Amino acid sequence: MQLLNGIYDAALLLYALSLLFVFSDCLKRNPGGKRLGTGLLVVVGIFQAAGLAVRFSQEQGLPIFTPYDFLFWFSFIIVLTSLAVAYTRGGEFTILLLSMAGFSVFLLNRVWLTAEDHTLQSWSAVHGWLAMHIILANLSFAALTLGTVFAIMYLFLHTRLKHKKWDDRIRRLPSLETMDKYSYTAILAGVPLLLASLVLAGMSIVAEGRTPLFQDTKVLTTLIGLAVYIAYIFLKRSARRSGTSMARWAIAGYGFIILNFLLNSWSEFHGWGG
Repeated sequence: MQLLNGIYDAALLLYALSLLFVFSDCLKRNPGGKRLGTGLLVVVGIFQAAGLAVRFSQEQGLPIFTPYDFLFWFSFIIVLTSLAVAYTRGGEFTILLLSMAGFSVFLLNRVWLTAEDHTLQSWSAVHGWLAMHIILANLSFAALTLGTVFAIMYLFLHTRLKHKKWDDRIRRLPSLETMDKYSYTAILAGVPLLLASLVLAGMSIVAEGRTPLFQDTKVLTTLIGLAVYIAYIFLKRSARRSGTSMARWAIAGYGFIILNFLLNSWSEFHGWGG
């Protein structure tokens, strides 16, 4: 455990430094800072991969059955996504927002949870299904996070253009059309993953004979969030709303996703509440 804590703390420190250099590049063009920030992000990813390897050794299997591991995986996926975006043109602000989200989750995990907290061992009969449920949910959240980042950037750029406020930062952002397209594509990828994850969760509940869990508040908020995203996709495909309206729909859907995770502490669904 001491080794894992050391890896965790080193990765957290390097992540903070990376975020600082990325921010400095976004504030004012700083190619050196951008390269250093990206390099540090690579090292963060390596440390996180090492941390996951340690957890794999400790658990003698895939470490995904605690909130600690779920958030660890989420932050790792966000780091990988940020590195992929780093090789695209005009991705500086996307990396900044993704890094802010990834670092916040990483820090929250460090101060709030431990690897031993509230495992899902009570679902022993359906661990295979739950593993797929958690993996799909994590990938879905990462995709929806990316879609939300582009939605936030869309609203920011739209507001700046509306008030005719031009500066170097505006010129470095992708166009409104590009951000709208990327946001929709990311959400279009995330929603089927989320739906598949929920189907597996429902099958797990039925298989374990825990049907009263369908009345859990967490199930309701999950369905509301999914409904918001489905409505977003329907409205987007029907071209019935403006880009700003669709960006707000995307952000609203993500708000329910965050609320849904926070409800773990009061929900009986995952058994993560202690």
